[in-house]
Order: sequence, then C-alpha cells, then structure tokens
Amino acid sequence: MTRRSLVGPAAVVALLGLSWFAVSAGTWKLLGISWVAFGAMALGIPLGSHSLGGRPWTLVWGYGLASGAMVTSAAVFLVPQAIAHDPTFGGFGVALGLLVGFASHTVGHRLAHLDLPFDRTATELTAHALSAGIIIGIVYGNMPDLGPILGLAIVSHKGPAGYAAAHRLVKNERDPTVLLLPAAGVGIAAILASLIALPAAPMARGVVFGFAAGIFLHIAMDFLPRCELGSDVHDLLTVTGDAHALLDRLRVHAVLSTALGGIAVFAAWLLLS
Repeated sequence: MTRRSLVGPAAVVALLGLSWFAVSAGTWKLLGISWVAFGAMALGIPLGSHSLGGRPWTLVWGYGLASGAMVTSAAVFLVPQAIAHDPTFGGFGVALGLLVGFASHTVGHRLAHLDLPFDRTATELTAHALSAGIIIGIVYGNMPDLGPILGLAIVSHKGPAGYAAAHRLVKNERDPTVLLLPAAGVGIAAILASLIALPAAPMARGVVFGFAAGIFLHIAMDFLPRCELGSDVHDLLTVTGDAHALLDRLRVHAVLSTALGGIAVFAAWLLLS
C-alpha cells in the first residue's frame, strides 16, 4: 500500500496563507500566476496517476506547447528589458542564467543517484518550482506593470510535468500527492520573493533581468519534448521491441507543438498589446 505524505497538503496550506498576504498587498497578477501554476500541476496529478497505459502524444504536445511558449516569452519580455537596462551586463546576465541553470540541473542529477530520504522526482520538480517562483516574484515585484503573459507562459509546463511525474510515481508505487509541494512551490516562492526590491543601478537590473531570462530559457529547453530512448516520452510508450519508428513520428509532433506554443504567445501579445 502506498504511504501517504503530508508534505504536499502542508505546502497547499502555506500557499493559502501567503495568498491572503498577496491579496492585502494587491499583487493580483502574481497571485493569479501562482494559482494557475498550482492548478496546472494539481490537475496533471490525477491524469498521470490513472494513465498507466501511457499517452505519449499528450505529453509531447503538453511539453511542446509549454516550452515553445516559455522560450518565446523569455526572449520577448525579459531579454529586451535586460538589454535596455545595460546591454553588456544584461548579456552577461543571460549567459549567467543559462550556465547556472545547466549547473544546477547537472548537480541535481548527481544528487539523484545518492541514497537520500527524498523522492527524486518530487525533489527535482520542487527545485525547478522554487527557482522559477523566486525569479517570477522578483520580476513582477519590481515591474508591476508587466502583463501576465510572461508568468502564465513560464508556468505552463507545470501541467505536463505533473502528468509525467505522477505517472512515474504511481508506476513505482509512490504517493503522487507529494507533487502538491512543487505545485504550490511556485506561488510560495514568488509571493515571498516579490518583497525583494532591486537596486536602481542599471547594471544591477540588467544582470538580474538577464539572469531571469537565462534561467527561464534553460527551464524551457529542459522541458523541450525529447522523443528519445529513456526519456519521459519513451517511458509512456506501450510498444515492445524497437520503438524508433514511433519516436520518429513523435519528433514531428514535438516540432509542431513547440512552434505552436511560440505562435500562441505572439498571438496573445497582438491581442493584448
């Protein structure tokens, strides 16, 4: 029998408490983004838990749409802000974010091989959620006029991530409700980080916004649908033997979905600008 964890429900309670603070502060955009992130991953939990037969097409399109939207949003809404503050330091910030994102992912993968009393899947997703939440909170806390498109695109990967993670946890007879921790983690970190005031110096703001763009670009590339042996998509396949032919067809869907995700952000910008 799967042992239930109290970590996820406790995180939901914490998010509810911080939401009252966000309401009193009037940070409605940040509050909305936080709960969209939570709802997307929370919805993915039961869907993944009851899909043990595997739905690779769903995962490819979910990851593709989300990652395409994230890449486009980071490039359109954060990179220009960083360059506008300071072209050189903004560029260094983008590079720093990409390199730090890669380093943290690599270190996290190494830690996953250690015998720790934490679930590897939930730990990796929680680290992703907290880092994204911190940066979302800082960005929206210092740019209250920024539209919600960026934040919603950044958290759009939570749905397919929750779906794939829940599938993996149930398959390994683990409690999928632990994923409520990374689901709530974005909002918890974002609301707290929104209290951080950046210095007015253009160089400092260029580095920070560039770093945010780099981190989000790394996260987006990390969630690009990889139709390869050993990937999340391959884990959902129900075929036996050589799966290369099916993976090749899924790669076409991966390209189409990422393109459509970017186009969706462009269309939303045209409608809301």
